[in-house]
Amino acid sequence: MSKTLADDFNIRNFQFSEDYASVIELWNHAGPGIHVRRSDAPQEILKKLQRDPDLFLIAEADSQIIGTVMGGFDGRRGLVYHLAVKQSFRKLGIGRALMDELEARLRNKGCIRCYLLVTKDNEDAIRFYESSGWEIMDLHIFGKDLIP
Repeated sequence: MSKTLADDFNIRNFQFSEDYASVIELWNHAGPGIHVRRSDAPQEILKKLQRDPDLFLIAEADSQIIGTVMGGFDGRRGLVYHLAVKQSFRKLGIGRALMDELEARLRNKGCIRCYLLVTKDNEDAIRFYESSGWEIMDLHIFGKDLIP
């Protein structure tokens, strides 16, 4: 793929058996913004795919996974997880294309509002999302492990 032409990639649905190992590798090397946790274990990703298989997207070039984004929709609100683009393919429009496709799919499901989480120190991600029309909200995020 030419690193000046973002049109040389395609976006497709994640396929567990073919993609899981490569996606985890990408997430583990994506930088400070992606935190691979228990919810990214194989059995947890399989549960996610039972609910929204069409909201886990892969960007691929020359049969290589170069980006991912995972979304969820509970029937009321959407949530975005793990937007990641391989370091050598950043700033080519791949992240924006993944987000555009995910947002379109969420809209088609009737999702009128969507949220995403970004760590406070991830300035690149903050700038990226703000440039795409996302706004920082004055909220506190609470978390609780329900299964230890």
